[in-house]
Amino acid sequence: MKRKIIKRGFLGFPLGIAIGYVITVIISVCVGDGSFYPVTAELIDTMGNELNAVVFQTVLCGIMGMGYAMASVIWDIDSWSLAKQSGVYFAIACVVMFPIAYIANWMKHDIVGILSYAGIFVAIFIFVWLIQYFVWKDKVKRMNDGIQNSNNTK
Repeated sequence: MKRKIIKRGFLGFPLGIAIGYVITVIISVCVGDGSFYPVTAELIDTMGNELNAVVFQTVLCGIMGMGYAMASVIWDIDSWSLAKQSGVYFAIACVVMFPIAYIANWMKHDIVGILSYAGIFVAIFIFVWLIQYFVWKDKVKRMNDGIQNSNNTK
């Protein structure tokens, strides 16, 4: 299990960087003024210049990807219920995501900003969880149907 966690962490670091970059491109497209917005203005102010802010955010995105990837081993623990797996994964995701989001200035540093960010995070988590649940439910059904069909032909 430890080896699997470490291996996933190493794979998650570059994946987190890639996802972070794609998100900055999407945000820049949504702004729609033809400029690229790799980081928030607040992070640039904190870090002293745009290059430092981009490097810092890139490392944070890698750490976040590493954390999510390492936490994914929870889904391999067959002795746990889906509710327990989901709850533990959600708790780890919060511990990974919120400090990074706060430090990177992805949320306003006031109660409204924090609560808004938390609400969006929970909504996205539930949305992704439901999609995964129904995809896997369909795969299991097809596998079971395949097993039943092969048993009926014998």
